[in-house]
Amino acid sequence: MSDRMLDLLAALDAAVGVSGDERLVADVVTRELDGHYDEHDTDALGNHFFTRRGGDGAPTVMLCAHMDELGFIVQHIEDEGFVRIAPVGYHDPRMVIDQDLAIHGTKGAVAGITGAKPAHVLPPDEAKQAIPMDQLHVDVGTTSRAETEALGVRVGDLATFARTGLALNGTKVFSGKAVDDRAGCAVMIEAMRRLGDSPAATVVGVAAVQEELGIRGAGPAAARVRPDVGIAIDVTLCGDTPGIEFSRLPISLGKGPAIKYFDWAPDAGYGSAVPRHLTDQLERAADAAGVAYQREVLMGGATDAWGIANSGVLSGCISVPSRYIHSAVGCVHLEDVEGCVQLLVAFIDDVGKNGIG
Repeated sequence: MSDRMLDLLAALDAAVGVSGDERLVADVVTRELDGHYDEHDTDALGNHFFTRRGGDGAPTVMLCAHMDELGFIVQHIEDEGFVRIAPVGYHDPRMVIDQDLAIHGTKGAVAGITGAKPAHVLPPDEAKQAIPMDQLHVDVGTTSRAETEALGVRVGDLATFARTGLALNGTKVFSGKAVDDRAGCAVMIEAMRRLGDSPAATVVGVAAVQEELGIRGAGPAAARVRPDVGIAIDVTLCGDTPGIEFSRLPISLGKGPAIKYFDWAPDAGYGSAVPRHLTDQLERAADAAGVAYQREVLMGGATDAWGIANSGVLSGCISVPSRYIHSAVGCVHLEDVEGCVQLLVAFIDDVGKNGIG
C-alpha cells in the first residue's frame, strides 16, 4: 500500500490547482476513481461529486477534500520584464523569498525565481522583518515587458511553487508543494476505492474548490448533496519539530490520523465545534478498525467542516498530520494517510449499519 499511496500522492501533488482553477486536479481525481463510482457530476463552482450508491434507504455520507492549493497570481509586468505577484490564499511571507516558481501562462509553465533587495543593502529596521509580498518580484530572465509577454505571461495568470514531491530518503514521509490538501484528496480516493460493490451507506466523494480563499466550495457542495453527515478530510499542524511548544500543537507525524474536536480561526471568525456524538462515533470506528488516532484541538485554522456545517449538515473532520503547512515543503506520513482511509471506511460501515450517533 505504501508504494500505491506514494504514487497517488505524487500524481495529485504534481497537478496544478491554485484556488480558482482546480481543473487539472479534478482530472487526476476522476482518472484515479475510474470504476469506483456510480455517478459523477460537477457544479458551477467546479466542485466534483463522485457517488457510490448503497442500498435502498441507506444513509448518505459525504467525504470532502479540497483540491485547491496556495499559489500566486500575476498582478503586473514591469517595463524591465520583472513580474509582480499577489498571494492566492494565506502565505507566510517569510517562506516566499528565494523560491522557484512556475507561472502557468498561455504557452505553458514559465520558470521564475522570487527576488527582493539584497541583504547587504537593507536598512537595519528592514533586515529584521519578513519581506512583504508586495515588495517581491519574480525574475523570469527577460529584459523587457515584451519579452515576458512573449513567454505567454499575462496579468491574471496563476503561479505555483516549482517543486516535485518525493519521499524523503526512502522513508514514509512524503514532502510536496501541495500536500494541503492533496493528502486529503488521496484519502478520499482510496476510501472510495475500498467501498466494494455494495457499501453499507451511499457515499459521495466531493473534490471541493476554493477552500484556501475562505472555505467557499464545501458549503454549496453540502447543500447540493444534503448528506446525513459530512466529513472533511484535511491536513493539520504538527508540533513535533524543534522550536515549537508541543502543548500548543500536540499532534505528531506518524502517530495516526487526528479526530478533530474543535478548531477556530479567530481572524476569520469561523471554525468547528464538532458534536460529541459524532466524535464518539468516529472514535468507535477507529477502535473497531484498530487504528491509532490523535485528538485534535486547533487554534488558528479551520477546514471545510465549517462550510458543511454552515449549510445545515452535521459535520466533522479527519485530519492528516502535516509538518510545514502553507509552504513549498509540506510533509505527511504515509501511515497516517493509510490510517485515515481505514478509519473512514470503518466509519462509513458503522453509519450504514447503525445510523448516526
